[in-house]
Amino acid sequence: MSKTFGHDSTTDEVLEGVDLTGKRVLVTGVSAGLGVETARVLAAHGAQVTGAARDLNKAKAATAGIPGLELIELDLASLASARAAADRLVAAGKPFDLVIANAGVMATPFGKTVDGFETQFGTNHLGHFVFVNRIASLFAPGSRLVNLSSAGHRFSDIDLDDPNFDRTPYAEFIAYGRSKTANVLFAVEFDRRHRDRGVRATAVHPGGIQTELGRYMTEEVRQQMLTAATQATPAGGAPAFRWKTIPQGASTSVWAGVVAPAEAVGGRYCEDCHVAEVVDDDSLRGGVRPYAIDAERAKALWARSEEMVGEVF
Repeated sequence: MSKTFGHDSTTDEVLEGVDLTGKRVLVTGVSAGLGVETARVLAAHGAQVTGAARDLNKAKAATAGIPGLELIELDLASLASARAAADRLVAAGKPFDLVIANAGVMATPFGKTVDGFETQFGTNHLGHFVFVNRIASLFAPGSRLVNLSSAGHRFSDIDLDDPNFDRTPYAEFIAYGRSKTANVLFAVEFDRRHRDRGVRATAVHPGGIQTELGRYMTEEVRQQMLTAATQATPAGGAPAFRWKTIPQGASTSVWAGVVAPAEAVGGRYCEDCHVAEVVDDDSLRGGVRPYAIDAERAKALWARSEEMVGEVF
């Protein structure tokens, strides 16, 4: 931690001089964007990387230049797929030193997963919840889980009474916010449950990056988001909003997973390669809302998630 990193730091800068030879890493969502870059840089520093993706043909093309990468099929919108992928990994019995739950969807039209869950909550949270918990035995002592969240968690807390919008009018970004808050809370409770055996978990906001994640957004919505971010003024002030490149966007994932002290990031929310402050305001810029790292809220989400998926971990 002798070096200081920030908004503009890239994955290569964060991992400069880091040797990951002998380390095994799992990254979900390696068919485009941040997942591909994350897998690339970790493999470049010697890690043996397993990449998970829904569309294996797309993932093969996107990761063709990454040496030694292994691919597994994982459709997070299907609990059967999540269970099957996890079971294959457990059967292989090879432990992981780092798992980065990177895959996700954003601002989708209202829909349901094959299991009947609202698309964003079902894909971003419940799919990873089942997949990660089913491979929990493969987390080696000293390993970490990094959940990709977002500043979008500030759009909404979770709704444990109506997670599927059965009674609540659907709004794309409220649903996204709920799912991203759930990603943080999952990390908080996973960290509490596993830290005694030397396994830590954290959540990260990668920043504003123009990737395939925004494919469901209209140009009008995209401009509204950009305006909101640009005009937002966090407490204490902050530089003007700037888009990140993909290598800049993936840097916080690898920083939190490899470089930062485990005790510093465990159970926390990170952004721009540092642990974020808890900020209780309506800005979309800077910090984490208190409800997203609330330990009791995390326990309640865990219990509700087990109820929804019909499986106890």
